[in-house]
Amino acid sequence: MVVLRRSLATIMAIGLIASTAACSDDSEPAFAEPGPSAGAGSGAPAPVTESTTAAEPVTLAITPAANKKDVPVSAEIGVKVTGGEVSSVTLTDGKGKAVSGKLREDKSAWVPDKPLKTRQKYAAKVVATGADGSSTTATTSFTTMGAPGRETGTGLYLFDGNTYGVAMPVVVEFNPGIKKADRAAVQKRMFVETSPAQPGVWSWTEAGTQAYYRAPEYWQTGTSMKVRIAVGGLPTGGGRYGDQDRSATVKIGRKLEMNVDNKAKKMTVLKDGATVKTIPVSLGKRSTPSSSGHMVVMEKKAATVFDTTDTDGAAGYRTDIEYAQRLTWSGQYIHSAPWSTGSQGRTNVSHGCVNVSPSNARWLFEKTLIGDPVVVKGTEDELDYGDGWTPWDVSWEKFKEGSAL
Repeated sequence: MVVLRRSLATIMAIGLIASTAACSDDSEPAFAEPGPSAGAGSGAPAPVTESTTAAEPVTLAITPAANKKDVPVSAEIGVKVTGGEVSSVTLTDGKGKAVSGKLREDKSAWVPDKPLKTRQKYAAKVVATGADGSSTTATTSFTTMGAPGRETGTGLYLFDGNTYGVAMPVVVEFNPGIKKADRAAVQKRMFVETSPAQPGVWSWTEAGTQAYYRAPEYWQTGTSMKVRIAVGGLPTGGGRYGDQDRSATVKIGRKLEMNVDNKAKKMTVLKDGATVKTIPVSLGKRSTPSSSGHMVVMEKKAATVFDTTDTDGAAGYRTDIEYAQRLTWSGQYIHSAPWSTGSQGRTNVSHGCVNVSPSNARWLFEKTLIGDPVVVKGTEDELDYGDGWTPWDVSWEKFKEGSAL
């Protein structure tokens, strides 16, 4: 296997979801049953009575507190309403220019579409309306902090406008990693919207250097996905702040799966559930076994160089490689291996990679997308969680345990 340097993708754009619904405390009038006659021979009905419930008065509280200084540029306008709902939020900068934003889905806060500017004064006005039409208004003003001295580096492994495979997780990277005590606040600022709508959950690696977002099953073909990692200026712990917002709008393509069976020494390629090709393979020999597990294609290079001399010294090698598709950070790939065609389908001779013939490597390279799933089974080694984009290598229930919320 070979270790190559990884890269970060940095892109921007997404919306938050807002919804409104009227609430009412009106009750149906209650009527008394007819009582005894008012007098002998009287047929007059008992009087009808009606009870009403007064509407709950609207109360509204907002944050940041009035005249608060050194507010992070990630600030949201927090709202707490009783007896009604927020009907409007207006935020303006020091020049009176309106700032765009949206309510959170749970209506607990209004989130600007972009980080605020440093050392700027902002004014917020929130109006809440009750079921009876009455309203109340709250205002506040605050000043943002200057540029932070220490930042947390971030990366988003999605490129705006690209199409990805059905197993493509949303992958966010943090450097240094986010400690457990700070992950919930960061996770609340990572937004994903899918159309058609599909449930999803964030889950963190143990070190907090990466967070993955996936659904219970692979994404539906044709899904549009909007992602915003809104951590620019957000406190991330240890006196650090997120370096910038990152966002992307992408699509999910056709379903292509690659299943590799060590016992049979073959790869079965399926498109939309139907087998389209069977390819002989040679996997890692016993001293350098391939990992068994559920991986995805992370990177594709038509031509590259595998160089292990820096890590393996005299035992290392430097080789030109064609049609390389990365599966792990530790250096396992699917790639063309003309030197092992005689072993492919028969025995394992690689350093951990999935060796295929030049013609099969090219055919596969031209068919795959970043995010296509690759499942390897039956080898002497198990995939380490976090060695590559591994959220599919655990059950949905286990994956959800990694959420900070």
